[in-house]
Amino acid sequence: MNDQAKSVDQRFDAAAPAELSSWNRQDTTWMLGLFGTAIGAGTLFLPINAGLGGFWPLVILALLAFPMTFYAHRGLTRFVLSGREGADITEVVEQHFGIKAGALITLLYFFAIFPILLIYSVGLTNTVASFLEHQLHIAPPPRALLSFVLILGLLAVVRCGEQAIVKAMSLMVYPFIVALLFLAVYLIPHWNGGILATASQVPAPSALLHTLWLAIPVMVFSFNHSPIISAFAVDQKRRYGANADERSSQILCRAHLLMVVMVLFFVFSCVLTLSPEQLAQAKDQNLSILSYLANHFSNPTIAFAAPLIAFVAISKSFLGHYIGASEGLKGLIVKSGKRPGAKTLDRIVAAFMLVICWAVATLNPSILGMIETIGGPVIAAILFLMPMYAIRKVPAMARYRGQASNVFVAAVGLVAISALVYKLAV
Repeated sequence: MNDQAKSVDQRFDAAAPAELSSWNRQDTTWMLGLFGTAIGAGTLFLPINAGLGGFWPLVILALLAFPMTFYAHRGLTRFVLSGREGADITEVVEQHFGIKAGALITLLYFFAIFPILLIYSVGLTNTVASFLEHQLHIAPPPRALLSFVLILGLLAVVRCGEQAIVKAMSLMVYPFIVALLFLAVYLIPHWNGGILATASQVPAPSALLHTLWLAIPVMVFSFNHSPIISAFAVDQKRRYGANADERSSQILCRAHLLMVVMVLFFVFSCVLTLSPEQLAQAKDQNLSILSYLANHFSNPTIAFAAPLIAFVAISKSFLGHYIGASEGLKGLIVKSGKRPGAKTLDRIVAAFMLVICWAVATLNPSILGMIETIGGPVIAAILFLMPMYAIRKVPAMARYRGQASNVFVAAVGLVAISALVYKLAV
């Protein structure tokens, strides 16, 4: 009987690589879901933040974009995969580091992601209200009603389940990619050199390092999709078992290549169109690059399309970040000693999210940038440093030790955290 079981196992192991060689629709859905979580509202500010540093820092950041984001998210995926079957990130932390550390990381994980969800709630309400007023020339409904309807609509997608969220995000990615391509191509006839004027001015090494130091967090978090990584890894382990690491790495690689190519084309098209002075003006006015371009060209097409693109971008990111925020909140509730049923827990979390997101979107606070910055160091620690620490300390991740990418990821994480702390201090 044991020999028969062993023979079956051997046949199964031999067949597994052949299964992995076939890319399927679900892999594509996850690839686009990862893209959708990462590429959102932050992308619309990236040309301003990245372009202000000048030509050479932007080129260096462009070269670092793929390894910075791919290796970090692969490390976090491997960390979740190292846990037991079906365990999400909060449970894997508890499994590897103990109950107290698990509770602390779960708390930090929630408070790193949840403020960003609030930011998207406010941004979505502002975008739709502005679109109704300025493009459609319709008086928007009361802010409390508008924000409630919008957030309730997104939570209706959430109630359909995780797979529905990922599928909805993957569908929304297509018009977003087309819109980014359209804008980037539309700007080509308007390229005037822009940032190339600074190419002949090679900065001093100290100035270059200082600029890169402060710009790296912008690049890192413009491509961040850590909130959905836990759900992604759990699904890959359920589907592919021992081969989950290989297939998830393939999906991550393709997703990051798509992100980097699309976003950098958009960024370079913008900075070749606008001068450094105009980028600085956009930053002073606290405008996204789309809003500034619409005002700059006075083009009705861009003026009409920009809010729609922003709506899709924010909605995608809201759904992706909701997965991470709800996962963290569920972990906090369970670790508090209360263990409601799965459906009851889902309803409690959804009701909490609806009330808080609605209240914040209605109040429209002006301190959103500070909230996002405060969450930044925590996200960097979870995304960059925790998986690298686990590789050194956790036996289940010992096979990943000794790779040069580990040192690179840890170094980028320390740079990102130190730069964010510095920005808060000055």
